[in-house]
Amino acid sequence: MENLKRTLRDNVWMRWGMLIMVGFVLAANYYFYDALSPLKSKLTEEFGFSSTDFGLFVSVYSIPNVFLLMAVLGGVILDKLGIRRTGFMFISFMAFGALITAYGASEVYTNGGWGYGFMTSFMPSYSPELKMMLFGRFLFGLGAETSIVVISKIIVKWFKGKELALAFGVKLGLARTGSFLAFNLSPILIESPAGWTTAIWFAALFVTVSLLVFMIYMMLDLKLDRQSHQNGVAAVSEEFRISDLKKLIMNPSFMYVTLLCLTFYSAVFPFLSFSADFFLNKFDLSIKESGFISSMLPIGTMFFTPLFGFIVDKYGRAATLMIYGSLILVIVHTCFAFTTINPYVLMVILGIAFSLVPASMWPSVAKIVDEKRIGTAYGFMFSVQNIGLWIFPILAGLVLDKTNAEGAESLNYTFTMIMFATLGILGLLFAILLKREDKVSGYGLELPSNAK
Repeated sequence: MENLKRTLRDNVWMRWGMLIMVGFVLAANYYFYDALSPLKSKLTEEFGFSSTDFGLFVSVYSIPNVFLLMAVLGGVILDKLGIRRTGFMFISFMAFGALITAYGASEVYTNGGWGYGFMTSFMPSYSPELKMMLFGRFLFGLGAETSIVVISKIIVKWFKGKELALAFGVKLGLARTGSFLAFNLSPILIESPAGWTTAIWFAALFVTVSLLVFMIYMMLDLKLDRQSHQNGVAAVSEEFRISDLKKLIMNPSFMYVTLLCLTFYSAVFPFLSFSADFFLNKFDLSIKESGFISSMLPIGTMFFTPLFGFIVDKYGRAATLMIYGSLILVIVHTCFAFTTINPYVLMVILGIAFSLVPASMWPSVAKIVDEKRIGTAYGFMFSVQNIGLWIFPILAGLVLDKTNAEGAESLNYTFTMIMFATLGILGLLFAILLKREDKVSGYGLELPSNAK
């Protein structure tokens, strides 16, 4: 062991510089996902989108990961082909899908550009603009979820045995900067002299630049692998077996954390997609102010997620923190449904919940699952998570349309918020079961990151 040479992984500046690069990729991913959320009323004005149409647009992101199991397959591909090839492939899908979405909303398309005839004949009950945007969103989702799996494995590769939970916390904090910018920039960009679609084109170009940034990371990753190979510790690729996935599914701890992932994120991301419109309707605010309030959640996570990651690294208690985060989520959604408490305050508190659970959950998976199968594990979790991200935006839109009169001046979101609170209760149940199971399985979720 004395003859082992230091690698890029051992250099703290290189390790954290790498994290900033992949964090930029995640920020672009999150920016594009949320960029149209403040524009819901604009899409209704321009294209006649109903709440259900908007929910469909949000949810189509998850279709490839639900029906094609793309995140699972992507995780398997990741474990087999490695980070560089898998990451480049799926981030390219992200960029192409983002550009197609922007093209679908542009005046060039609506005036009869490329694809107009095909989109007019396909799914005739929907407008050509919505259909082209749905196609682009589909392609974006095809790449986006697997790219998150890739980046999660990158974090494990560079930080396992070091500041793993803190690194996950910083990564999530960097990702949330994308959401923060989306909720604040999109309402400004729609007023651009070049037209309201400037907001969507900016988001698409952001994703395209992230592909170039990942290509720079690929060179660092290649150098690290060569250094590891020289030290005789290079990772060995193993053939994927169905039994590997079966073992994951039969592991109670892994399934509890997966179901927590499903219910918790289903109560947050679909809500965030509707949040700007929720604040606009319930509190009679402007689009800009509604978007700014929505950005309070990512602002909170930008600061709190690294802090809670540090706490998990230093003191442990990951399972307990997941329970606290789930409980806070239930309280906040209940308050949104039945009170008029200052929305700024509630969104900051929700940001705390949205920091506690992810900062504790994602590094916990690295304790439950063997590293050579971490890509498959994260892929499975993201596919299950996407079941919720597919179903609940559509349900939120349907509930809004069914509980409000057609053409109503303002929308009542009470029943929609009750739905999100119910999901939070289920997440709390799974978090409690996870902590109880950890006492039996002995994975050490309550221990610091460098302890077993």
